[in-house]
Amino acid sequence: MKSHSISWCLFLLTFLLGCSNMADDQHRESQTEGKENEVVTKKTILFFGNSLTAGFGLDEEEAFPALIQDKIDSLELEYKVINGGLSGETTASGLSRISWFLEESIDVFFLELGGNDGLRGIDIEETERNLRAILNTVKDAYPEAQLILAGMEIPPNMGPGYTQSFREMYPKIADDYNDLIFIPFLLEGVGGNPELNLPDGIHPTAEGHIIVAENIWPYLKKALGYL
Repeated sequence: MKSHSISWCLFLLTFLLGCSNMADDQHRESQTEGKENEVVTKKTILFFGNSLTAGFGLDEEEAFPALIQDKIDSLELEYKVINGGLSGETTASGLSRISWFLEESIDVFFLELGGNDGLRGIDIEETERNLRAILNTVKDAYPEAQLILAGMEIPPNMGPGYTQSFREMYPKIADDYNDLIFIPFLLEGVGGNPELNLPDGIHPTAEGHIIVAENIWPYLKKALGYL
């Protein structure tokens, strides 16, 4: 009888320990699923542009989109950055390429294009149409997405009239979008400075990209509601 009681107690203890282990396993699985859900629910920032965004001549982690991601991570904000930069991109090729990125939800869309159009002397009206079409395509797909437009300037090689019209094109576009955030000149403090650009005089060095990221951050903070 005593032996039977001991066996019953051992059985009960084993059963209770098993239940406890099952509860622990379920708790761990719940925590793991929670972490996976955190990754899935991160909002997306798409930087869409040319070689400036791509980080021409640099490692990917030195380009300003990666620096912005580092800043976001340091603040523990739930956003992931996609670098959609492509060297040589014009507004026309950008328009044909934008649909590739719209399969994934976009919460903040940063547009940096037009510089290659200006350097090639492409008709400004065509460049403007393409920029508007890109913005409209994103907005049609994701009406709640925050748009950011980065202004650009070009050397006076094409003549002062073309250069001035190119500069005025960006604020003109920005004025027609009530909810768009406009950066007047992306390369402020970097463009034209030999020490902050590669030997080609066009593309920023790693140090130049740090300054570009600093130029962007105040505007991006507004887009993220992080003030």
